[in-house]
Order: sequence, then C-alpha cells, then structure tokens
Amino acid sequence: MNDRYQSPLSERYASKEMQYIFSPDMKFTTWRKLWIALAETEKELGLPITQEQIDELKAHAEDINYDVAKEREKIVRHDVMSHVYAYGQQCPKAKGIIHLGATSCYVGDNTDIIIMREGLRLVRKKLINVIAELAKFAAAYKDQPTLAFTHFQPAQPTTVGKRATLWMQELCIDLEDLDYVLGSLKLLGSKGTTGTQASFLELFDGDHEKCRRADRMIAEKMGFDSCYPVSGQTYSRKIDTRVLNVLAGIAQSAHKFSNDIRLLQHLKEVEEPFEKTQIGSSAMAYKRNPMRSERIASLSNYVMADVMNPMMVASTQWFERTLDDSANKRLSVPEGFLAVDGILDLYLNVVDGLVVYPKVIEKHLMAELPFMATENIMMDAVKAGGDRQELHERIRELSMEAGKNVKVNGQDNNLLELIAADPAFGLSLDELKKTMDPSRYVGRAPKQVEEFLEEVVNPILEANKDLLGMTAQINV
Repeated sequence: MNDRYQSPLSERYASKEMQYIFSPDMKFTTWRKLWIALAETEKELGLPITQEQIDELKAHAEDINYDVAKEREKIVRHDVMSHVYAYGQQCPKAKGIIHLGATSCYVGDNTDIIIMREGLRLVRKKLINVIAELAKFAAAYKDQPTLAFTHFQPAQPTTVGKRATLWMQELCIDLEDLDYVLGSLKLLGSKGTTGTQASFLELFDGDHEKCRRADRMIAEKMGFDSCYPVSGQTYSRKIDTRVLNVLAGIAQSAHKFSNDIRLLQHLKEVEEPFEKTQIGSSAMAYKRNPMRSERIASLSNYVMADVMNPMMVASTQWFERTLDDSANKRLSVPEGFLAVDGILDLYLNVVDGLVVYPKVIEKHLMAELPFMATENIMMDAVKAGGDRQELHERIRELSMEAGKNVKVNGQDNNLLELIAADPAFGLSLDELKKTMDPSRYVGRAPKQVEEFLEEVVNPILEANKDLLGMTAQINV
C-alpha cells in the first residue's frame, strides 16, 4: 500500500471507532438493514412478501459479497444496483423483492443520515469527556492568580482556572448546537424518484395512508422518530451543512484553546504534554514545541474550510436533484468527522497532561502587579489625607518612569520604590508591598469557577456520566 495515496486522517489522526462509522462495512450493512426494513414494512402493509424471504435477507445482512458487487459495478456503472444484484445472488428467494418501489436514495440518503447520527454521537461522547477533563483542571487551579491579557498585553489578573472556564463555555455552546442537530435529524424515508411516492402509491393501489405509514414504520425500525415530511429525490442538502456547521463550531473552539496554550507555552507558564523521548526540533535539541496544539489548529482550519463544501452543494442543487453532490459528499462529510474526531482526541490528550508552572506565573504577575495596584495605592493615600487628582497625576508620571526602566533600561519594575520615595503618598515601601497580594486583584474569578462548574458543567456531566472515563490515544 506504500505505492498509493493514503489519507492522513485514517493513518495519523482519526480513531478506529470513527473510521468504522464511515467504513464500507458500516455503509453496506446499513443498506441491507434498510432493504430489510422496507421489505418488512411492505409485508406488514399487505404486499405479497413472505416471512421466508425476509428471513433470507436477514441471514445475509452482514456477510457482504463485495467481490460480486465490485464486478457487477464494472458492468452496470451503478453502485446501488450492483449491491442489489450481489444481495440477490445470496438471497435467491428474496431476489425479486429487494429494493421494491425504491430509488437509489432510499439506501444512499437514509444511510448517510444514519451514519452522520452515529458520527455525531461519537463526537458528543468525546466532547463531553473534554469538558469533564477541563472541569478538573479548572477546579484544581481556580485560586491560582495569573496575568490576564487583552490584546496580548498584561491586564487585570484572573486565575488559571477561570481561564479554563472560557474554553469550557465554548464547548458547552458547541454541545448545545450538537444536541439540537442530533435531536432534529430525520430519515428521508421512502419518497421515490422525485419525492412524490408515486411508485409506492402504485404498489399500495392508491392508498395514500399506507404510503404515509410506510415512512413512519421504516423510521421506527431504523431508530428514528420520523421522516422529513417532503423531499425531492434526496433529503435537503442543507442537513449536511447543519451537521458540518456543528463540527466547524467545535473546530473554532478547539483552535482558540490551542492558540492560548501555544501562547502560554511561549511564556513558559503552561505546557502541553511532552514525552521523555519526544523530539521538539531536528536541529535545536532543547526545544519543546507545542506540536499537539499546533495539530489541533491545523486540523481545525481544515474543518472550518470544509463546511463550505455542503454550503455550495446545497445552494446549487437543481429542482428535485442533481448528482453533482455525490463525489463532494463522499469526501467532505466523512473527512469533516474524521478530522474533528482527531481534534477532540488531541484536545483530551493535551488537557489531561497540561503542566502548570506556578512560579513562572507568579514571576510574570509580580512584574506587572505594581501597575495594576495603583488604584488601591491611590485610595490608601487618599485615606491618609492626599488629594485624589494630584495623586492620580503623580502615579501616571511615576508609572511612565517605571515603564521606561523596564522597557528601555531592561531593569525590574521599580514603581513601588518610586511611590515610596514620593512624599505626596505618605506610604512606606513595606506598606506598599502589603498591597501586592495577587489574590486581592482577581475579583470573583475563583467564585465564578465554582459557580460555573456547579450550575453549568456538573449537570451536563451528571446527565452523561455513562459516557465519561475516556482516555485519548494519539498515533504520532
């Protein structure tokens, strides 16, 4: 196999579980289950189909004779009819009733919906496990003060745990979107060649109610509540856009997380896992590159771009259908799922092994904290009898001087010393240093973490506790 292209999504990134969902075995066994559901439904609605025929179909639901189907497709150039033929070779008694009244989209489109549902369920499981791991991290570091950044410039402090709630909240929004789309998925059902159910109306001797019941019965047999009420030959391709929008939303959230981790790793405050034998650079042996976070970003870019595919397909379908969706769907939908699967495995792996360096965090914070403490210092000086307007101007001037010492002269921040030496403030250096407790400047951050976990995250985890406990293995 080394003499032909192999998809990195399969070789390097996606899990075996997700690869199976989009495998030929999953696809073609689902086709056969749909043919069985159709035959059972038609029998139950009065068509002359025997239980013996249905039993024969069930006996060969999973032992697919791929070789026969492949050879047949070379002749007829039609994948569905090739598999109808191959199934018929294994089921001679049922051969004449396979695919009765249906068009190709009966198996093709219904299977696509079923596979996307299974893919979303696996994505959902992994998403919830990432949220659970982030919740542990946020709880562990809810009280750890750290510099916050706006414009990547030092700003009023937050806590390490509070920052993690920002990552979590975006994933919770993604989960809401996913649950909505997952809960709203319907089957195409048995709509016929242009969606009019004309062939089924003929089979059921003009009985409209039986045509409607056929849709409901097939949906129930395949584990769905209902079918889309109207269609052309296909389900609306907007459904694919909806699904990939959910995947792209997860990719957005993961990319944002990976950006933050990469910046924090540059600051040496937080690092992604780095194994003992891992090589960061072929030239610079000391390097510890954030390669997993970079891979999250790379795959996320792909998924966010991929969502354009179903948008263009849906917008350019002609009337009841054209076939220019087919080749695109075979690529864009599976690859979107495989890429997000890889992203979530990486996300879980990174969060599970995040390394926090409190001493570095404290060093960075204390270098900037005097600037941020100036309002408190000014209030203390006013209480001691100073003039607020005059003190504000003096602090502004001294802050500029201290900033110059740091930026131009490469010295430590000496703002406290400058203030202590200024008689306008009437405060000693020891008194000023007492204001330098970082926990005084993080506001409600620790409490916000507790409230977010208790009110938002824990109910999600409790409702999905049967899905928890995943660990992520990454291939490279």
